[in-house]
Amino acid sequence: MAGDKKHRLAIIGSGNWGSAIARIAGGNVSKFGNLFETEVKMYVHEEEIKGRKLSEIINEEHENVKYLPGVKLPENVVATPSAVEAAEGADLLIFVLPHQFIEATCKELRGHIAKDARAISMIKGVEVKNGNIRIFADVIEEILGCRCAALSGANIANEVAEDKFSETTIGYRPNDLATAELFHKVFDTPQFKVGMVEDVAGVSLCGALKNVVAIAAGFTDGLGWGSNAKAAVMRIGLMEMKRFSEEFFQGVKPETFTETSAGIADLITTCFGGRNRKCAEAFVKTGKSFEVLEKELLNGQKLQGTETAREVHEFLKARGKVEEYPLFRSVFSIAYEGEGVKGLTSKL
Repeated sequence: MAGDKKHRLAIIGSGNWGSAIARIAGGNVSKFGNLFETEVKMYVHEEEIKGRKLSEIINEEHENVKYLPGVKLPENVVATPSAVEAAEGADLLIFVLPHQFIEATCKELRGHIAKDARAISMIKGVEVKNGNIRIFADVIEEILGCRCAALSGANIANEVAEDKFSETTIGYRPNDLATAELFHKVFDTPQFKVGMVEDVAGVSLCGALKNVVAIAAGFTDGLGWGSNAKAAVMRIGLMEMKRFSEEFFQGVKPETFTETSAGIADLITTCFGGRNRKCAEAFVKTGKSFEVLEKELLNGQKLQGTETAREVHEFLKARGKVEEYPLFRSVFSIAYEGEGVKGLTSKL
């Protein structure tokens, strides 16, 4: 840190997970007042709640009443409906938006961030365009021109917000441990333990691909197939996650999948307690579409697993490798092509 300049933090996103992270970050920047400016601006996609603007409710009541009700946010977390205003003067940017909105938001921010800014991506998804695939840490880096790490782990937002013990993992770029250590101070608490690994791609891909496996796990729950089937789906899913990541991305470390919270731990949590599992079970039991279930069950949150399954399928199809990933193929076929759920394991 040059001279006496303090780091300024901005949170780009304010959903369930974004609000939980804002609670931790707001507390830690106050704790490390010698390193950080006290105020943390948080970009809120504006919407009205009972005739009041959500950003105003957060600033007046210090609570995200829609996405994280019942949990108080620190008073130094200030909501704004403008991503550009949130990022103004900030040199540490936390991206925690649904992946569908990342590219447009980054383009809006381009030219409006600090020259020495660094970022961290908490986005669960991948970008597929013209037969190519990218993690969103790379998308952020390319559009904004700043180094971008990644954070993912077994982190159900409500449990983190309630200070129930959990772990997470920061993936950092080669020769950029300093950025990871800085974000470690932003996030680490006695109840929220942060590990670090030199593997941005592995951490990012674990966070994205585990949602596809969670859809499959939810299918087994909906079918009433029991613990053996669910465990098998999770094991096969983990192997496909690892193989996919190592085949199509450079620098991925195998231990990221088996030794960090971003890997096996997050897969377990998501397959037992996440929104993707919940909606997939309801898909089987109700016969409703995922689009309808997203609206009915998620209170404005986005369902990531089906969209990621579609994107991964599109990428594998362009490579002629769909059949090499049978679990990913089955999830896509059931979600988008009308294949019967009972055929989930027929080609595994």
